Amino acid sequence: MTIRLTSSAIERVRGFLAKDASAVGFRFGVKRTGCSGWGYVVDVAHSRLADDAVFEQEGVAILVDASSLPLVDGTEIDFQRHGLNQQFVFNNPQAAAACGCGESFTTA
Repeated sequence: MTIRLTSSAIERVRGFLAKDASAVGFRFGVKRTGCSGWGYVVDVAHSRLADDAVFEQEGVAILVDASSLPLVDGTEIDFQRHGLNQQFVFNNPQAAAACGCGESFTTA
């Protein structure tokens, strides 16, 4: 099982973590939302939960809760800038389809 950040995503996450002295890492997971069922959730983690899987990459701890892990296993997280817009982009091999607006995804 693995989650990977691109170099631009690592840079962006490090920026968030540096601004929060209580941060222990980067939380990544999913929640039920949108037309297709699952939406990604990213946040600064302030604690490690007992069921978290922890992936370390270049000094960044990526925390994923146990219920999210099967739905995001193998995901590569990128951070992209397009003009004034910027966003995390998720390349998830578990995603079978996405809704038309791009807010949510389904798995096989």
